[in-house]
Amino acid sequence: MSELLDLVTSVVDRAEGSEHIEAYAARGVETEIRVYNGDIETLSSAASAGIGIRVAQETARGVQVGFAWAGSLETSAVERALREARDNAGFASADPLSGLAEPDGVRPAAISLRSAAVESMPTDDKVALALELEARVKDGDRRIRQVDSADYGDHVTETAVASTTGIRGVSERSSAYLSVSVLAGNGDETQTGSGLSVGRGPDVLDLDLCASQAIERSVRMLGARKVPSAKVTVVFDPRVTSTLLSVIGGALSGEAVVKGRSMFDGRLGEQVAVPSVTLVDDPTDPDAFTSAVLDGEGLACRRNGLIESGVLRSFVYDSVSGRRAGMASTGSAVRGSFAGTPGAGCRALVLSPGDLAPEEILSLVGDGIYVQSITGVHSGVSPVSGDFSVGAEGLMIRNGSFAEPVREVTVASTLQRMLQSIVAIGCDLTRLPGIAAGQTLAISEFQLSGS
Repeated sequence: MSELLDLVTSVVDRAEGSEHIEAYAARGVETEIRVYNGDIETLSSAASAGIGIRVAQETARGVQVGFAWAGSLETSAVERALREARDNAGFASADPLSGLAEPDGVRPAAISLRSAAVESMPTDDKVALALELEARVKDGDRRIRQVDSADYGDHVTETAVASTTGIRGVSERSSAYLSVSVLAGNGDETQTGSGLSVGRGPDVLDLDLCASQAIERSVRMLGARKVPSAKVTVVFDPRVTSTLLSVIGGALSGEAVVKGRSMFDGRLGEQVAVPSVTLVDDPTDPDAFTSAVLDGEGLACRRNGLIESGVLRSFVYDSVSGRRAGMASTGSAVRGSFAGTPGAGCRALVLSPGDLAPEEILSLVGDGIYVQSITGVHSGVSPVSGDFSVGAEGLMIRNGSFAEPVREVTVASTLQRMLQSIVAIGCDLTRLPGIAAGQTLAISEFQLSGS
């Protein structure tokens, strides 16, 4: 048994009377390196640890749940958090459907999510990765005027959870990334671009990919301008598709549905997308950057099919939202950290890839716009109403090929219409840091607003 699991077990063993206790602890170490102009600009290595405790007290009116957390695993801090959680339970509203998760018999997936390379690689070698990334970008194209930042980062985390309901579990994961932000110029004009490579450890990061992305995404935008408004087919870059799927994932949360905050409320069993769309949330896939063995309540993560051949089949639930919906938890409780309580959410969304490469999709579309980045997602996209209106930049598509670069335009539709207007799904599945992978995606019937 790990020390962290020993700790959370000792906390739940202090339950008094009929109360139930859940303890969730985490500790980790992260490294962040930024280089600029061939020198180290910042280098930090930080350790963090803490615990979150929920106390559930049954009353005649329902269950009252109190929560408290501590940013330390010291005995005094843990004891104080337990006292505060008990006190807070006394002020909580009673809810007959609240309470802690119960074991459901699903066994955790036998996957390894921790790379030894994160801890075994010397810091000097990690610095060298960031320096080499900066150098490759500078030497990659004469139009690159400046590398704003070249960064390396990694993180190793261990979590443990235990409860008086019988849950016990511990998990470990690691991550690493390279990123670079650049300025390309021509005359008085400058354009920005970025590159990214992510993985479980530094040994799988791709310097060439990261550098070439930043160069291509900045240089090809030189000369960008507005274009006339029109009704167009939009081809989304994999990064934009990932953002789109993340928003859709929020609407597939059972918690959002039971609160009436989802555009999918009441639509189970309906054809919500074209038949080529199959969307799953699979945190047991070790290739997913955000994969996990246990959810935020200590239940085993599992593959959940959400949309199958265009038909809405399921939502994701934690234990509380599942009770409200009359469903079992799908092992989909997520937490931001030990300082927060769990809620239902997706972890590793994947849209089943199609058969076409990106260039084949461009040829199929013929004329349209390729969107490589969007802005205004938080204000312009609603998973409740489905409204979708964002700022965009990218390249016009003419006769199946990239044409002039475009910026300062808006593309608008609704999420409901977009799902029913998908023209092609790329085969270029791309793993990214958020909760969704991405790939090239073509969708018709967008309103492009420009000059």
